[in-house]
Amino acid sequence: MLWEIIKAFIVGGAICAVGQLLIDYTKLTPARILTSFVVAGVVLSGLGIYKPLVEFAGAGASVPLTGFGHLLAEGVRKAIDRDGFLGIFTGGMTSASAGITVALLAGLSASAVFRQKDKT
Repeated sequence: MLWEIIKAFIVGGAICAVGQLLIDYTKLTPARILTSFVVAGVVLSGLGIYKPLVEFAGAGASVPLTGFGHLLAEGVRKAIDRDGFLGIFTGGMTSASAGITVALLAGLSASAVFRQKDKT
């Protein structure tokens, strides 16, 4: 179990370090970086590279945003196998619906509890 935790920490930390480097050394906005990570997860999953990384590192690879992209790509792949062409449109959202729901409810809860602060 300790080795599993170490692998997750190393891979997840490396993914986060790449994000921090992009924030520090590029003019990309955080939104573009986050979107790029999701797209990178989809592309790496489509190329067959990301699944072995998830199997190796577990949560270290599946929790960051690249893991969300991988989840979308895997959902589309499975839906295409099951439903054909229609699976292109339904697979990603079906596979990620629980995570999207939790994110929306957490955002709604946070907006109800905390007050908005204007940037100065």
